[in-house]
Formats: sequence, C-alpha cells, structure tokens
Amino acid sequence: MKISVLGAGAWGTALAIQAAARHEVLLWARDAAAVQAMREQGRNSHYLPEASLPSALRIESDLALAVAHATQSDEPGLIIVATPMAALRAMLASLPDGARVLWLCKGFEAGSGLLGHEIARQVQPRLRVGILSGPSFAQEVAAGQPTALVAASEDEALAQAAVEAFHSERLRVYTSNDPVGVEVGGAVKNVMAIAVGTADGLRLRAERTAGIGDAPGLNARAALITRGLAEMLRLGLALGARGETFMGLSGMGDLVLTATGDLSRNRRVGLLLAEGLPLAQILRDLGHVAEGVYSAPTVLARAQAKGVDMPITAAVVAVLEGRLSPAEAVELLMSRQSRAEI
Repeated sequence: MKISVLGAGAWGTALAIQAAARHEVLLWARDAAAVQAMREQGRNSHYLPEASLPSALRIESDLALAVAHATQSDEPGLIIVATPMAALRAMLASLPDGARVLWLCKGFEAGSGLLGHEIARQVQPRLRVGILSGPSFAQEVAAGQPTALVAASEDEALAQAAVEAFHSERLRVYTSNDPVGVEVGGAVKNVMAIAVGTADGLRLRAERTAGIGDAPGLNARAALITRGLAEMLRLGLALGARGETFMGLSGMGDLVLTATGDLSRNRRVGLLLAEGLPLAQILRDLGHVAEGVYSAPTVLARAQAKGVDMPITAAVVAVLEGRLSPAEAVELLMSRQSRAEI
C-alpha cells in the first residue's frame, strides 16, 4: 500500500517508521530545512530523536507530491493526517475527492467546536474518512513496544485498510464503527489529564515540603479518572456516541495512559500548573502541542450547549484561564453537593 503521512511530529513519524517495513511510505513535513535534516541525520531530532528512520522511508516537503503519492496509483492508497487539530481543516480541504484519509489529532476545533468527522463533512463530504486513536505514546510505538489502537469509521473498508496498513506483531489495530465516540474520548481525555496532573502536582509539591495536609493524594487521582470518564460518557451520549465505546481503547484506555503516564504532555501541563508556573511559560517550554489546553474551553462550550454537566472540565478551564488556582479548583470539586453516582 502507498501511505502518505502528512505531518512529521512525533506521532506521525512513529507511525511512518512502523509502516515503512511493509509499505511504500512517504512522510511529509512543512519545513524543507527539517526534511533535509531528517534525510541527512536519519532521525527526527526535534520530535523523536531516539528513533532511527528506515532507509526505505521517503521524506518530502512538497504537499502536492505527498498527496499524489497516496492518491494517484492503480491501487488505493491511504493518507494519514498527523497535524495538530488546528490544521486538520486545511489539510482535508487540500485532498482530492474520494481519497481515503485517517487523522491522528484529538480534540474539538477551536472556534467552531467541531470534531474531526464534522469538519470533514463540512469541507470535503466526498472524502472517505476515519480516525486512528487509542492509548499510545509515540516513543514507544517507534521503538516497537506493544501498543493497541482503534481505527474508527462508518466506512468499514477504510477501517480495514488501517488494519492492513499498521497491524503487526507489536501494533494491534482494532476497528470501530463509532467515530463519534472515539473522537469524543480522544478529546476529553486530554482535558482530564490536565486535571489529574494538577492534582498529582499538588500532592508532589506537598510531599517535598513535608506539608501533605489537605493536598490531594492517590485517592483523588482515582476519583478524577473515574468521574472524568463519567463526564466523557455523558458528552459522548449527547453527541450520538455509543456508551460501550468509552469502555474501550479510545475511552478508558487512552484516559488512564494520558492521565498517569510520564510521557503525557497534557499531564505535564497540569503538573507545572500545580507548581505555580504561568500557562504561557509552560506551553513555550513544552515544545510540543498539548491539545487539552486548546480543547478544554471548546469541550465545555459544546457540553453546555447540550445541557451536559462537566464540573471537572469547568474547573480545568477556570485554572487555565487564571480564574482559579489549582488548590481552589480541587476545593471547589470536593465541595460539590452529593448525588447518585450513576
């Protein structure tokens, strides 16, 4: 299969590395200088410095050429959009009718509040589209460590194409026909990871100063993950998803990994907020996109429009906007009136 990966960040590079052993893979990067550096160094030194790029992997900066690689051959190819959510609309608009495309970005589009499949329906309704998601850190995928993903599309043949492209001994790809649920899970888990990171950061800070006192502990982490999953489920159902999707890889699986894993950028944002660092500095020093920061206000707005209660999300937004301190957000959540769990 001819596969074009549009976006040479850590995740796009990792998938390109994994697929290059079995398919004709082209990795596209916007920056021509970065492309030349990857060709010369044999690695993506900025986003994935530990991983070697296979000699068979083709790297280009010409977008039209990259699109043609996967769309202008006798056998149908596959395009993987590996850009941040903010660039998904433009990428989809640049693709020809009928192209098979999966995106990796997770979140709601700022401004419009749309999920990826809603954007695709708006800008390119004749594309064959889906999402590749699940609990995965790019470094581990590039290193060949065991990982499981889910390819979600209403187009069953497209989901199977994702299996053909990426399923291997070390990378299992399951299929789903619930793209709404998979996308909601991928978007909301990033917001919850900021919440859990913030609570963990308060605990770690208290431990360093031997003043644990009322600081949240591991009990609070478990509560945030569990109640965060409940918020994810409520929003998903309101948007037309199926409940069982959130018990799977893109729901519970991705939530647990992103909220607790040391490689999680969104968790890292929460940890640093708990240290008292300003958000602008955190994002500047991070060097990568933390989608939860940009998705949180949109998740909350979409939930409010549907009449869905999401108190953890609201608290995260208040902290990001500087209206609450991390400690005040925890206190606010703990002071909520008791209610039935389900």
